[in-house]
Amino acid sequence: MPAALHLQLDPRSGIPAYRQLMDQVKYYIAGGTLRPGDQLPSIRELASALAVNPTTVVRVYTELEREGVLEMRHGKGAYVALQSPGLAPAEQDQAIRRSARQLALEASQLGIAAGRVVQVVREELAALQKPEPAGQNEPVKFSVVSGG
Repeated sequence: MPAALHLQLDPRSGIPAYRQLMDQVKYYIAGGTLRPGDQLPSIRELASALAVNPTTVVRVYTELEREGVLEMRHGKGAYVALQSPGLAPAEQDQAIRRSARQLALEASQLGIAAGRVVQVVREELAALQKPEPAGQNEPVKFSVVSGG
């Protein structure tokens, strides 16, 4: 089964929707889930799935094209650039710290012990390390989660 991308917006994060989407696309590319030549959802499809204005998705795709991350092909859509730049180490650190901060906050609010949080993170990392089944060269499937 091909990899699935779970794009989601968190309206409570304080981070603009376009920035959240840009970051998620970059993370999937940096992590190798999205590979050069992979096609992203159409502007209309993604805007509808996330319940955002299509101009938000246009902004995401335009910014990522300007950064050399995506290629826009007239009439065909958005594709991961063949020579897409990865995230710099400082950007990687910033991204993981932002996610860790959010996880720590939620765990604290739920009263979950730090040891349990670390255990869950380790389990999730281990699950991601499992070898991919046959068919890993199939197109990426997108799923979209709205809200938070």
